[in-house]
Amino acid sequence: MDTKLIMKTLESAVQNRTITEDLIIHSDLGTQYTSDEYNKRLNELHIRHSYSRKGCPYDNAPMESFHASLKKECVYPIPVFENYEEAASVLFEYVHSFYNRERIHSSLSYQTPLQVEITTIVNKMAA
Repeated sequence: MDTKLIMKTLESAVQNRTITEDLIIHSDLGTQYTSDEYNKRLNELHIRHSYSRKGCPYDNAPMESFHASLKKECVYPIPVFENYEEAASVLFEYVHSFYNRERIHSSLSYQTPLQVEITTIVNKMAA
């Protein structure tokens, strides 16, 4: 993973999501996340940057939980991906079609991430 990939991912998120004034992005202390280029872009977008503390995996527990679910539910059941394109397609389908839209999460009061996002946007618009 390098800064170029992280920048591409950030720009994709900006194009496909609603950016609000109170948005916080959380990451570890990897060089790609601490780079001047990445932090300059976050400042331009008015996105606050939160970092995990060094050596403290609990700061990133939600992401670690996501990776565990991804591996158990999507990666391990498939013995071998034929190629990169197949792996990318399967992972994209899992995240965007199942995990975000169908899979309920106990930490989200048994709602899907999409339901929570829509409720948050509607509530902000009504306020």
